[in-house]
Amino acid sequence: MSQTKQGNMEGEERYSTLLNNAAAIRAVCSAVEGTLGPKGLDAMLVGARGDVIITNDGVTILDKMDVSHPAARLLIQVARSQQSRVGDGTTTATVLAGALVSEGAAHVTRGVPAAKIVHGIRDGIERAIAGLTSRARPIEGLDDPMLRRIALIAGREQRDIAELVITAAERLGTRHLLDDEFRFADTVFAHEKAANEVWPGIFIGGKPLEAHAETAARGTAVLVVQDALEPETLDEEALATEAGFAQYIGLKQQFKAQLEKLVSIGVGLIVVERGAAPEAEQFCADHGIMLIRRALRRDVQSICEFTGARPLKRMALNKSAEELASCLGRAEEVYYDPKLERVRLAGGSGKPVVTVVVGAATAEVVGERARIAKDAAAAVQAAVRGGYLPGGGAVEIAVAHELERYRETVKGMEGFGIAAVAQALRKPLAQIVVNAGFNPLEKVEEVRAAQIAEGSDAIGIDCDTGALTDCLRNGIADPAIVKAHALQAAGEVACAVLRIHSVIKMKPDDA
Repeated sequence: MSQTKQGNMEGEERYSTLLNNAAAIRAVCSAVEGTLGPKGLDAMLVGARGDVIITNDGVTILDKMDVSHPAARLLIQVARSQQSRVGDGTTTATVLAGALVSEGAAHVTRGVPAAKIVHGIRDGIERAIAGLTSRARPIEGLDDPMLRRIALIAGREQRDIAELVITAAERLGTRHLLDDEFRFADTVFAHEKAANEVWPGIFIGGKPLEAHAETAARGTAVLVVQDALEPETLDEEALATEAGFAQYIGLKQQFKAQLEKLVSIGVGLIVVERGAAPEAEQFCADHGIMLIRRALRRDVQSICEFTGARPLKRMALNKSAEELASCLGRAEEVYYDPKLERVRLAGGSGKPVVTVVVGAATAEVVGERARIAKDAAAAVQAAVRGGYLPGGGAVEIAVAHELERYRETVKGMEGFGIAAVAQALRKPLAQIVVNAGFNPLEKVEEVRAAQIAEGSDAIGIDCDTGALTDCLRNGIADPAIVKAHALQAAGEVACAVLRIHSVIKMKPDDA
């Protein structure tokens, strides 16, 4: 065997783990990159029982994929991180991560130490994020036309959804959208029987107990009980005695007095996390009080935040009427919507909230319509918080050019990692162009040359004609936070994969 062949085999064995991981990353990327851009197509996910999901939402595709390779799972974590942090840009994050791993692995197999590549990638990512942030344009109020364009792009050109999201944003106000604890995407509710609307309140699952109590009085007080609505109980041994039975009768009378006290302070809606005693159910029915039993914990939290109610335990019903009244929330409108099988609350005295109600033609497309609306809402909130950048992969080309100039000043092998970041930043535009049916090499270089000649980071490709276009002038923009976080998350997973030298199976915990 010649020394050349022997050297090649040793090299392949040395880098076998890296090449295997890179191949797994590449396989996952290929499943989602075809959905990128305005000409991207959908993926069909087929379950074991024949259930089908058709979508081009990156995080849905990755989350539903049957993936066993550990490196591929790392890539899926990128999409989940992107979704949980900013709610949009999962496909871009995945494509960037795949490109970084591919470029980094290519340099490592040529003999560049992985540690040097990783150091360079981290440096390049930091500078690229700084470049993106410095180029961000602020949103000039909720009536800024660019905000509507961002909603429309993230909403996959579905104008009805974009209009719903913008209307909801205007009702919430800038201050609410800037709240770090508020997730605009969580306000979306989709149902095949619903009509598109922005409801000035919340929806609660579950049907009220009595049909004639499906509508509470306007301006009603709301009681939230994190317990069961029932009298205190005694054990069987105590009930067997005369004194115990007398105590049982006393507890029943005490419970009735507690319920009557609720009427006296104007309670019109009672929400309990557990069940309710038959006498409580009958009492509520007789007095026109809407009773919702076994409410979900998230619904209970929503009710408390929206109405200003303080959740109580069962023992708190012994408080005086004045003390109980101070724990109640208020809602101006409460009624059960039989079509949607939800209780509607509006005019709460707590935090301002709206619900973006998205209708769908059939049950099969409800999930996809909800995902689209959530993406649009997340993109709008991200743009309000951090401004926007030219979309369509244009701004990444401008930042890549800056990194290439910086790489020329770097001495040492870390420069290869910086070059890998610069090359990876070209990938979004290249993939968008491929999905539109054009030559990526030709179009990427054409954009690069035009941006340098005109000193603009907004020049991109018109996916209909293949001609150069000013993205911002044509309303093609993305939230700056989405792009920056996508690059950050992609860099983290790429560095983790490139540093893996071997894969070792762990023994079972009980071994």
